[in-house]
Amino acid sequence: MSGQTKLILMVAALMICTSVAAAQNVDGESHTYFYRGLNYGSESLYNPLSFIINGGFDILQTEDRTRNLERVAFATGVKNVTFNLSSPFKSIRAYGVKEFFADEILPVSADKKNMQWLPNYELHLIGGGMEYRAMAEWYAAHGFDYPKTASLVTMAVQHFVNEVVENNNYLGRTVDPIADIYVFDPLGILLFSLDPVCEFFSRTLNLTDWSYQPAYNPTLGNLENAGQNFIIKYRFPFGRKYALFYHFGMNGLLGLSYEFEQGKWFSVAGGLRNTEDVLVPEIAGARKQTAVLEWNAGFFYDRNNSLLFSLLVTGQRSYGIVANVYPGLVSIAGFSPGFFAALTSGRTLIFGVNVSYIPLGLASNITTRR
Repeated sequence: MSGQTKLILMVAALMICTSVAAAQNVDGESHTYFYRGLNYGSESLYNPLSFIINGGFDILQTEDRTRNLERVAFATGVKNVTFNLSSPFKSIRAYGVKEFFADEILPVSADKKNMQWLPNYELHLIGGGMEYRAMAEWYAAHGFDYPKTASLVTMAVQHFVNEVVENNNYLGRTVDPIADIYVFDPLGILLFSLDPVCEFFSRTLNLTDWSYQPAYNPTLGNLENAGQNFIIKYRFPFGRKYALFYHFGMNGLLGLSYEFEQGKWFSVAGGLRNTEDVLVPEIAGARKQTAVLEWNAGFFYDRNNSLLFSLLVTGQRSYGIVANVYPGLVSIAGFSPGFFAALTSGRTLIFGVNVSYIPLGLASNITTRR
């Protein structure tokens, strides 16, 4: 049996198991926790294609990556991700079984070079699980007969694209897609198939998708402003107008939120962001990477947890300052598009426009001479 055949069988078995476990409300009563059909803010841009683009190309935010789609090694990425997913135990043995569980699975290390488990828990278990439920709610709201099955397929596509783009031109053993796709993605789906879990994360923690507004820049051939972000906003038991705020994705920003009017919030936060992935030479038989971190700060304005405006400032060279204005904040003759603008250290201004329910906007750039 070929490696690709084994991969197909394994993915099919995984999807069957998770779809059976997650399908309890497909034909019966279904509760809505994460998608409300709002026609303003970040939620107005939420759909399967924008979800795949933001999550699939999320890694292009780092400094060591190119946003030029022609320079992304898709063929090599597909080949290598397929190679590792079709022989996961060989890749784990090459990496080291103990090291695999210590680095990727169990939160036992606080050493940055061994904390690959952190994005697995944040982005795949919690974020991925929430997205599975939110996408199922999107499909249900748009009249699909089998919304959770459709969500599973969408999740599989997005996560595979994500692993392919992250792999890029590397050829060899790697365990990152194994931990993501075979461990944390299924666990996240199963976890957020439980209504009490969704109740807690949506009502108590206000877990929400605050992804960017991706756009294609035909001048440079770049995919601009793509990235998947999540926020948690925990309202304090005392002083109900204040909440603990956490923004995470390629960054981790901790701060405070203030409700200045019913359902309208200002949030400020600071922390670190991943600007580059570098090799850790401790593992001889497989690739191990760790993140280079840079300072990051942000200001956010949302209405009913749907993001209307964000301003992020960081020490990295590309996208050092980036502002996103989402549909619903600015109206022109009754029409309310979204805008973004980013400034790089090379004095290049990148700007673009997005429209609700169109998954990819249009971007351009201006470079000024010093």
